[in-house]
Amino acid sequence: MQPIALTSETFDATLSGTDQPVLVDFWAEWCGPCKMMAPILDQLASEQEGRATIAKVDIDAYPDLQARFGIRAIPTLIVFKNGQPVNTITGVKSKGFLETALAA
Repeated sequence: MQPIALTSETFDATLSGTDQPVLVDFWAEWCGPCKMMAPILDQLASEQEGRATIAKVDIDAYPDLQARFGIRAIPTLIVFKNGQPVNTITGVKSKGFLETALAA
């Protein structure tokens, strides 16, 4: 399974439509560290299927979502539970670090 690409139109429905934690990666195509995170997020999406949702927001395509969550640096990852942000992570992190953040 691949991370879900979120848009301004699908963001709220996706987050409110699940009781699982959702990890949202705010990224951009030109961002080197974001490209480093991509394989880690792909792996997490497969391993966490049925337990958590892994999603991505392209900040160049959806600057409204970037502004809404005050994203100033990328990659920024936000863990949502019950549709609410509970943890913000900035920078490249290991798979283990992200697994711990999802489980918290």
